[in-house]
Amino acid sequence: MPHDNQRSEPTVPETIATTETTDTTSTPDGAAATAAPAFDWYTLQKQAHREFGRRVAAVGDWNAPTPDKEWTVGDLVRHVIQEQQWIPPLLAGLTLNQARRRVDPLGDDLAAEWQTHSSRATAAWQAAPADASVQLSYDTVTVLDYLREQVSDVTIHSWDLARATAADEVLDDGLIEAVWTVFEPQRDALEASGLFDSPVPMPEDAPLQSRLLALTGRDDRR
Repeated sequence: MPHDNQRSEPTVPETIATTETTDTTSTPDGAAATAAPAFDWYTLQKQAHREFGRRVAAVGDWNAPTPDKEWTVGDLVRHVIQEQQWIPPLLAGLTLNQARRRVDPLGDDLAAEWQTHSSRATAAWQAAPADASVQLSYDTVTVLDYLREQVSDVTIHSWDLARATAADEVLDDGLIEAVWTVFEPQRDALEASGLFDSPVPMPEDAPLQSRLLALTGRDDRR
């Protein structure tokens, strides 16, 4: 089972932050040039939030267990909301210490808190240049690195929440394809990052969503 440790400060594991998938083309003089990323991560962020928000709205028991060790549904949703709280101040260029003063305790109505902080985070992403710098707890990374990590995190936790609440577990195909490009190249390093359990053996002909979840220690067959 996954053990996605709850974090008080935003981090981007190095294994995630350095694996952007790009296409390469040749310039007229024969030199290699890097084309635009294969995925529109700004659009994918909105889709990831729709996936998570749809399942938050359907929660009936906030104390139900989840696939994440030691987390209830409420703990899981609170974790994802807290991650969103850091996004606006960090994308505005604040340091961790400055941003920490902008992160207020969450109220009891987690569904309402999700709507508030999801909207604020989405607006902040849309206004942030992809190559701008963001200070996180382990290093300074680009906005695009941070965005890719956050899209991946919300996507995986959308499945966790669906499984915990007996909701629809099928996630958007575009999200799955994009997040796969983040995790698959790092399959041997995910467990070492401390954020995931060992990958679950999965047949090569299994659906891509199943194979993605398996990389993060999740098994959607049971």
